[in-house]
This record gives sequence, structure tokens and C-alpha cells, in this order.
Amino acid sequence: MTFPILDGKVTLVTGAAMGMGEATAKLFAEAGAKVLVADMNEERGRAVAEDINASGGTAVFHRVNVADSAQVRAMVQATVDAFGRLDAAVNNAALTPDDKPTAEFDEDYWDRLMAVDLKGTALCLKWELQQLIRQGGGGSVINISSVSGFRPQPENPAYVAAKHGVNGLTKTAALENGKHNIRVNAVAPGAIDTPMLRGALEQFGFTEADYAPQLSLLGRFGQPREVAQASLWLASDQSSYVTGSVIHVDAGYTSR
Repeated sequence: MTFPILDGKVTLVTGAAMGMGEATAKLFAEAGAKVLVADMNEERGRAVAEDINASGGTAVFHRVNVADSAQVRAMVQATVDAFGRLDAAVNNAALTPDDKPTAEFDEDYWDRLMAVDLKGTALCLKWELQQLIRQGGGGSVINISSVSGFRPQPENPAYVAAKHGVNGLTKTAALENGKHNIRVNAVAPGAIDTPMLRGALEQFGFTEADYAPQLSLLGRFGQPREVAQASLWLASDQSSYVTGSVIHVDAGYTSR
């Protein structure tokens, strides 16, 4: 059972067409929020919004490329146009990690990944913060980082660099916006059972049975909803004294 801790709140979630973003959008709706479901994948994104509405929640879909500033600005405005304001946002959109060592990294993919994972997060922060400051009353922004922002993985130079950058962005924005009662935090998932992780396993030739014990003290992959629960808490007033923090949802991976 999910308690209505976001009752009446207006939220947006990027990368919400599948995986952790989908789980977050649906959990927020269960908790009483109105949700803007944002993603490049229009078919899947619309399906997520339809699922929410069919279950008694409130959601609209908006197509966005988070690497494009004008589109991100339009996404935030679409949230306000649909629901009147913005109270919380989860910046989740990201590309699959790269797969070459630093000495051989693919420069084209580096640029693509940085544009989405790092610049895209920065652009979302820019326009979300402007809206929250303009309307007053505070708010909460959650960036989705990764354990790779703390413990680098080999052959992921772009992804590791981007997620370290997301942590820095989170802390900088928190320092700047406490005076506006806007809280900015991050969630750092570990091995979560998403299409992105499954694709990475296939790419590197691993199986869950082989790899899960290396990434989790609990010996299993996490579920997207388990990450969404952390974002739910950060978006709610229950975390009203938390800002500039990163919550690890990683089954202890970064602690050992």
C-alpha cells in the first residue's frame, strides 16, 4: 500500500517510458501526485500515462529530448499548463553506458551520452529551478545518479564521468537554492533490473546469476520500484530537512 504523501503535488519524471522512470511515475501517481510523463519514446510514454489514468491516477505524456534546451523548457511549461504549477521533478533520462576503455573510447557516443546524461540533467535543473523559484513555495528536485558516480567501472569512461558530474550538479544546485526552500538531492542506484541493465549484461556477455553477487550484498538485482521509493521520499515533505545528499539504493555495493 502506498500512502498519499504526494497528494495534490505536481510532478514530472523524465525517462519515464520504461524501467526506473516508469516505476517512479506510477508510484508518484499512487501517492497522489499529478504526473507529467516525459520521454523520447512516444509510444511507450503514452502507454505509461494511459496506465496511470486507467488506474485512477492523473498523468499526461510529453515528448522531450532532454539534450535540447528549448524542448526541456517546453516540458516544464507543459507541466504548468496541464496542472498549474510544479512541485517536484525526477531527472532520470539516461543512455546505456559505453563499453570501451578510455584509450579507445568512441567519441561520437561520448558526445551523445554526455548530451543526455550530464547536459540533459543540467538543462532539466535549469528550467525546473527557474519555475520553482518563480512560483515560490519551494520544491524538490531529484537527479538519478549511479553507483558508477562513486565506484568507477572499467570500460565506461563516459558514463562514469557523467554520473560523477551529476553528483556535482546536485550539490551545487542544493547550495544555491536552499534560500528558496528548494531541495536538490540525488539517488544512486546499483544493479537494478531494467532494460538498460539487461542490455548491458548482454553486451558484456554476463548472466544475472554470474553478476548479481558481485554487485549486491543481497545477491540479487534490485527492482525499479525500490529505486522509485527513494525518489518518492525525497519528493515528499517527509524529507523536508534533506538537501545536497545522495541516497544509495545499491544493496551495499558502494560500502564494501
